[in-house]
Amino acid sequence: MKHLVAATLIFLAPAFVLAQASTDTAKKPAVKTAAKATAKATAKPAPKKPLSASRIALNSTASQVAAGVRAADVALTPDELAIADRIQTGQIPCELGASVSLEADPRAPGYFNLKGKGFSYRMHPVVTSTGAIRLEDQHDGAVWLQLANKSMLMDQKAGKRLADECSSPAQVAVAEGFKTNPAPSLLDMSTPSKCAKDKC
Repeated sequence: MKHLVAATLIFLAPAFVLAQASTDTAKKPAVKTAAKATAKATAKPAPKKPLSASRIALNSTASQVAAGVRAADVALTPDELAIADRIQTGQIPCELGASVSLEADPRAPGYFNLKGKGFSYRMHPVVTSTGAIRLEDQHDGAVWLQLANKSMLMDQKAGKRLADECSSPAQVAVAEGFKTNPAPSLLDMSTPSKCAKDKC
């Protein structure tokens, strides 16, 4: 009987060893996968590579250039500077209780800072074919037109007036003069007839 049990064990031993080996092999990948997941969860993200000095300088220069494009003042011509001498400045009242502040920049001859409720512009004179006094902020699309008796501010990008009927004391005086002595109408300025010239 002992010999039979021993023979059976010897016969079954290789099968048992093979079964044990296959069980261990099946368990190993699971252990490795779990170890990898734990390592990924606890791993710190790789630190960002610091910018080199040349890269920092390049970024800084680009920012300064972008900021400086708006701040840079274009040199004005003698004609534009002559227009600047005729600009009415100060706190100027407009219609509906509004007002604007138009001040010359002492550090940049010919340039003006115009401010009001909800807007602020950096303006300079522009020569026109009609001779009208005109200031522009070409960056923001604003135009200040100064006539003899009033001024107005227009937003060309939005296509609307931001301020109208703005009058300095000098413009008020001109407007009062127009009331007592109106300018002649174009219809009244007819050319003399041929008969009048020839004294018919």
